[in-house]
Amino acid sequence: MADRRMFLKSMAGLTAGLTLSGTAYAGKDEKDRLGEVLPKRKLGRTNEYVTMLGTGGFHIGWTTERDAQEVIEASLEGGVRFFDTAESYADGTSETRYGKYLTPQHRDLIFLMSKSTGKDAKTVREHLEGTLKRLNTDYLDLYQVHAISTPEDVDSRIQLGVLDELLKAKEEGKIRYLGFTGHQNPFAHTRMLERTEGTDIFDAVLMPVNVLDQTYFSFTRNVMPKALDRNMGILAIKSLADGRFFAKKEQGGSWSTDDPLIPNYLSIKEAMHFVWSLPVSVLISGNENATFMREKIALARSFTKLTDEQVSALTEKVKHIALTGKVEYFKQKQV
Repeated sequence: MADRRMFLKSMAGLTAGLTLSGTAYAGKDEKDRLGEVLPKRKLGRTNEYVTMLGTGGFHIGWTTERDAQEVIEASLEGGVRFFDTAESYADGTSETRYGKYLTPQHRDLIFLMSKSTGKDAKTVREHLEGTLKRLNTDYLDLYQVHAISTPEDVDSRIQLGVLDELLKAKEEGKIRYLGFTGHQNPFAHTRMLERTEGTDIFDAVLMPVNVLDQTYFSFTRNVMPKALDRNMGILAIKSLADGRFFAKKEQGGSWSTDDPLIPNYLSIKEAMHFVWSLPVSVLISGNENATFMREKIALARSFTKLTDEQVSALTEKVKHIALTGKVEYFKQKQV
C-alpha cells in the first residue's frame, strides 16, 4: 500500500508540467472562432498542446447519425479540439461521419487522430488511404498502431513492416505524429517500447487509465513511467472502465451488476478528476449523445487537481473490486 501511494504521488506530481502555465486551469482563456477552448496539455515531446478532453470515435460510429452529428457539434461548442477515431470503428462509419460533420469546416481548429489494426505493411497502407478519404482530409495529426494485444503481436507487426510503412507515410506528409494503442495487456505496450528503444518513432501511447487500473494488470504502473521517460504523450481511455462503473450496459455486450462503482463507491466526477490528476495529455471519452458529451465537458471545466491523499484514498476505496479483474474485463492476462 505504501509503495502504491508513493507511486501515485510521483505520477500526480508530474501533471502540472503538462499544462501551459503549470496550473490546472492553463489555457482556460484561449479562444478561437468557435468560442472558448478547453484547457490544454502538452502532447509529449511534440510542440502540440491538446485539449484535456477528447471526443471518442467509437461511439460516433455506432450511435445514430443524428446523435453523432450532435455529439460532434456539442464537442466543438464546448471547446473540445481533440477528436479520436479508427478505421475499425463501425467499418469506417465513425470516420465517414467526421468527414461529413467535422473536417469540412473545422479541420484547421482540431487535432485529428485515427488508427489501424493492420498486421502488415500492405494492410496498414490500405487502412491509411481509406481513412484519409473517409475523413475528407489529406493528413492526420496522429496515426496509431491500433490494438496491440501481446508481445508476440508486437514482434509480428514490426517484422511485417508496419512501422516502416508508417514512417514512409510520415515522410510523405500524410501523418504528423505516430503512436500505438491497446487495452488488453500492458506487457504488449512495454514490448513496443523495448523494440523501439533508442528511437523517437512514437510520440504518444493510448491506454486504459482509471482508478481501478492501479491494482489489476496495471498500465499506469507498468507503461506510464516508461512512456514518460521517453517524453511521450499519454492518451487515457476507459476512464470509466468501458461502462463497468455503472449498473448496466447494453451496447458492446449486455451485462449488469448489483455492485456498480457509481453510485456505490464514487462519482463520475471523482473518476474523471482522478485521471486528469495524473500526467495524461488527454482523456478520450466516448459519448452516444450530446447530453453525455456536455456532462463530460462540464467536468473538464470544473477540474481541480486532486491531492495525493485524495488520489490514494480513491484507489484504496475500490481496491477489493479491482483485484477481481471482473470490472476491467477488457484486460487479458497474456504475458
